[in-house]
Amino acid sequence: MSTHNSLIDEAVKSFSSLPGVGSKTALRLVLHMLERDQSYTESFTQSLMALRSKIRPCNVCANYTEAPVCHICLNPQRDQSLVCVVETIRDLLAIEQTGHYRGCYHVLGGVISPLDGIGPADLRIDELVERIKTSEIKEIIMAISPTIDGETTIFYIAKQLEGLDVKTSQIARGVSFGGELEYTDELTLSRSIQTRIPYQLTKTTDSSI
Repeated sequence: MSTHNSLIDEAVKSFSSLPGVGSKTALRLVLHMLERDQSYTESFTQSLMALRSKIRPCNVCANYTEAPVCHICLNPQRDQSLVCVVETIRDLLAIEQTGHYRGCYHVLGGVISPLDGIGPADLRIDELVERIKTSEIKEIIMAISPTIDGETTIFYIAKQLEGLDVKTSQIARGVSFGGELEYTDELTLSRSIQTRIPYQLTKTTDSSI
């Protein structure tokens, strides 16, 4: 979509690069920015710049935070012995919105996907193993989307944890196979965590992983 104005077209291109934003929506956003006072645009820009300069991954779980360690990891009322392993921060936020989970988290940064060129070394799996070895973690919950890649990731992590004194469980199948965790409704997600089941290493996986 071209407006025959290079500055507007460039702004539309930038907005349309955001997830779920098409060219028509991007144009509406750009026109909205132009119709507001300059102070609005400046404030908007400053917020984005502050976001990029001040937000960082938590040193413990990789959740976004302004401090070295996030508020969840520092909260003394959270169960530090229980860690929920998720693919992304979006999944972490989805679980937090249920209001029923009181443990901590570990964000992997994705799942193992050989077709996409993503291997174990590209994820925060080694950090998880080291965290379990050096902390008093008693249980980890695999809250990973029930897809083929998700199941492969769960299997790989479980193999890395063999011999360690930690219980491994996974969310119950209230979340349908092939679904993505962040789009699951809060009630289903909450029940899936509460009715989690022990994970059994009985599956085979691709030897290339």
